Amino acid sequence: MVLKAFFPTCCASADSGLLVGRWVPEQSSAVVLAVVHFPFIPIQVKELLAQVQQASRVGVAVLGTWCHRRQESEESLGHFLEGLSAIFSHEPWLQLCRERGSKFWSCKATHRQVPASPGAPGQDQVMLIFYDQRKVLLSQLHPPAALPDHQAGDATASAGGLAAVFDTVARSEVLFRSDQFDEGPVRLSHWQSEGVEASILVELAKQASGPICLLLACLLSLISAASTSRVFKLWPLSFIWSKLSTCEQLRHRLGQLTLIFSTQKAENPAQLMRKANMLVSVFLDVALGLALLSWLHGKDRIGQLADALVPVADHVAEELQHLLQWLMGAPAGLKMNRALDQVLGRFFLYHIHLWISYIHLMSPFIERILWHLGLSACLGLTVALSILSDIIALLTFHIYCFYVYGARLYCMKICGLSSLWRLFRGKKWNVLRQRVDSCSYDLDQLFIGTLLFTILVFLLPTTALYYLVFTLLRLLVVTVQGLIHLLVDLVNSLPLYSLGLRLCRPYRLAAGVKFRVLEHEAGRPLRLLMQEVKVQTSRFSLTRPNAG
Repeated sequence: MVLKAFFPTCCASADSGLLVGRWVPEQSSAVVLAVVHFPFIPIQVKELLAQVQQASRVGVAVLGTWCHRRQESEESLGHFLEGLSAIFSHEPWLQLCRERGSKFWSCKATHRQVPASPGAPGQDQVMLIFYDQRKVLLSQLHPPAALPDHQAGDATASAGGLAAVFDTVARSEVLFRSDQFDEGPVRLSHWQSEGVEASILVELAKQASGPICLLLACLLSLISAASTSRVFKLWPLSFIWSKLSTCEQLRHRLGQLTLIFSTQKAENPAQLMRKANMLVSVFLDVALGLALLSWLHGKDRIGQLADALVPVADHVAEELQHLLQWLMGAPAGLKMNRALDQVLGRFFLYHIHLWISYIHLMSPFIERILWHLGLSACLGLTVALSILSDIIALLTFHIYCFYVYGARLYCMKICGLSSLWRLFRGKKWNVLRQRVDSCSYDLDQLFIGTLLFTILVFLLPTTALYYLVFTLLRLLVVTVQGLIHLLVDLVNSLPLYSLGLRLCRPYRLAAGVKFRVLEHEAGRPLRLLMQEVKVQTSRFSLTRPNAG
């Protein structure tokens, strides 16, 4: 029978001693966690294993011996290591040995009990698989569900396959969190974490974050309950709440903070990664917002913006007036209906005059308004950009009105022409059945229909030209707002934490494992290296609804 021995790469150069780990009988595999060095007292080793079993609920035991012949000159060491099987009884008993001055290893698994059949061998072949304890522990590939461990009576254990290896290493984290300066009575070799000294600050931060997160979660729940009250569902407030980009971004930020400061733990690594991505995104957003706030309030830039806003509005109004005067003449040599052209041009010029009067009326208060709006950058760069989008929408409200007027007039012309065209064909639109039916018209109806159709046809080019020009202006404003919303969505949905892990610690985003052959020679044990397969970063990306 072939046994699989998962050996940590950090113990490949360790001194001779005992192999400590877990035996998985269902898969005929042994997961080595550490190597115990000489000198040691067997009773102390057993006490250490009992403490690890009680803390991790993993059936940790002495699986065999490890012999590194790099510094060993006495041949009696091998006999001494073989005699340890009488003290630490385990079936089977592994014997791993790294030969001195050679890259070859010798691996044996012996059974002390007599085989069931007379011809059965008393020694099994061993396949040696190397793994990195640190990457296996941090890769989060151990399964969330657990099955009972029949060997040691664990309360929880892993499922079958390679999940048993990842689950064993993950639940044995207490063994790796030992103090790196005070090893205690038993000397071990394994992956050494930061130790107790570095984890003190982490534990203090965890203890302090609990009450803070609970307090903030209660405060955010109150704000969320207030935002969903009936007062905000009344017509004016509900209309403003649904149209302004700032309200949409504040609603999204409230959801982000509620998820970040939630006291409920993540159920799987994907949820944990999404929460970490959201935390880093909010932190970067607030940092950029504070940088923008410091830039705005430095060197009186808000006053400069307020002084430049009114001239810019006047310049835009003058350009619109020139455009309307060009449309009221003969634009591009087109022959327009002069009466309708003059009516529409004066109507829109009057709207521009009203808008400029409104801007000059608000000019004394613009600086104070911008100063207060600039303070909103402390909530994040996305909030400031959303406010900028709303300001652009308010400053170009007259262009939106022109677009609506032109679109409604053009739509009325098209609907009238289509209805009169059905009249020429002896058809009519049945409103009740929502279909076109045949209809007989008298001479007066046909005369009036022909007259109206002719009038609408000759007035259509003038209306279509105004509609086209104002549609292009509206499209320009929507394009600028779309670029701002695209930047807001980029800041909100960029998985910065996942990208950082991909660059610095790619094994934290492992989706599986693969094996690479290190040595395969006849008469020698097969040696493999277990490596992690990277997961796609887009799996942990954030999504955000489009801003209004």
